[in-house]
Amino acid sequence: MENNLDHLLKKGLTTNYQENKLLIQEILTDNEDLTTREFYFHEKKNIPIVGFYIDGLVNTTIVASVIDSFIYQAPKLLTEMDFTTLSKNLPEKINKHILHTHNVKLISKAQEAIDAILTGDSIFIIDKCDQAILVSTRGWSERAVSEPQTEQVVIGPRDGFTENLRTNTALVRRRIKDPLFSIKSTIVGKSTKTIINIAYHRGVVKDGLVDEVMKRLNNIEIDGIIDSGYIGELIEDTPFSPFTTVQSTERPDKVAASILEGRVAIFVDNSPFVLIVPAYFWQFLQASDDYYSRYITGTFFRIIRYFAFIISLVLSSIYVMLVSFHQEMIPTALALTIASGRDVVPFPVLLEALIMELSFELMREAGLRMPKPVGQAVSIVGSLVIGQAAVQAGLVSPFMVIVVAITGIASFVIPNYAASFSIRLIRFPLLIASGTLGLLGFAVVFTLITIHALSLRSFGEAYLSPASPFQPTDQKDTIIRMPWWSMDRLPHLANKKKRASNSQRPEPPKNNNKEDDSKS
Repeated sequence: MENNLDHLLKKGLTTNYQENKLLIQEILTDNEDLTTREFYFHEKKNIPIVGFYIDGLVNTTIVASVIDSFIYQAPKLLTEMDFTTLSKNLPEKINKHILHTHNVKLISKAQEAIDAILTGDSIFIIDKCDQAILVSTRGWSERAVSEPQTEQVVIGPRDGFTENLRTNTALVRRRIKDPLFSIKSTIVGKSTKTIINIAYHRGVVKDGLVDEVMKRLNNIEIDGIIDSGYIGELIEDTPFSPFTTVQSTERPDKVAASILEGRVAIFVDNSPFVLIVPAYFWQFLQASDDYYSRYITGTFFRIIRYFAFIISLVLSSIYVMLVSFHQEMIPTALALTIASGRDVVPFPVLLEALIMELSFELMREAGLRMPKPVGQAVSIVGSLVIGQAAVQAGLVSPFMVIVVAITGIASFVIPNYAASFSIRLIRFPLLIASGTLGLLGFAVVFTLITIHALSLRSFGEAYLSPASPFQPTDQKDTIIRMPWWSMDRLPHLANKKKRASNSQRPEPPKNNNKEDDSKS
């Protein structure tokens, strides 16, 4: 069956009208939503024409307009012309003289016709013509542009990506009105034939980066791409690492800013998440609010976010390590408080911590998967009720509940969901090592994680850059965010020639009051 289909798709269109019609119908057999519209577009010469399109993927108003053009305008073209001699050039004549207001293309292969029909375009086949007329009639229902759900901001733009590829690229192009801003296209997926667009700035992007991205995309062999998450996993450098080396976002402003820094954005049709490569670890701890508020405010909350990252990663492990092996490092009063709370707890500290951590993850997952009106209530009520009941039953200590709660809240502070999930995964091996080997186990596992992070690459770039290798010029926007007038150079990722042309430092803002005073 598959071999027969491949044979049919390789065929070219002929001048036999019925043969072309039956070829399309045979390839797309057993499709209830396939619409076949057959009519004559010249009442005296009775020239038959057949149109094919998928109901639900086309804009019926455009289809009706095209058919009206055939019926009412085409006869004028054929009134005084010999159809026999005109048949070879008829599609081209119609394209130039009749359908000039539509996006029209002439095709001669069955594969091209089928691909067009399945992507929402319409195909019109005319008798005695070996070329079909492809008219762009895409017009399916889609979600309107709305505020992003995963990356909300207090100050800044409120528009987010949708599932429509062209809408997403337009949202970015509205922000970058530069002729050097370019978009390339490719198709991935044997069955889905998903359209993927690559966006970059030709004057800033590093040499070879776009070619590397296209190479990895073209090397993908898969039946279907349903979401950009498929692409991210298939093109990343280290698929077995707990750290994600491909950034995803549904904010057009973040994509535009990344492109202007020399990165490449990957748009996947039917996905509201756009991928950005290369990705650095520090990007996942930066929020859009940092750039839309004053630099002092942005720096303060960014530092808070770094503290939250450290707390969510090591707090529970340090608590288990100190209580299990190094009680002498705890102040006496605090040690007595912890000991009194653990008098009735029958489990060792490690098992107690694992129970609480897994319970917290269970409640968080339940809150995400349940219907939205119920999910928040389940997670909040579950945390309060189960935590209080566990303490009263003597299964866990009150101090452990506090530690796990602080750890969980700190993980919510991390703006990027993928980075938050990575930290949640890494926390468990750290916790087990601390509970079994104490400070030695914590130090060994933490060192291994650090070495692994240092060895990671994202499309040839060091994952921990600009901290390692240290880039002095990029420290103005890593842990702190300096004022815009002081950030006078593009990142080290950007093209060197372009970076050199932008090396002149902008002047800091002047104090207008002092100028006025001097004039007076």
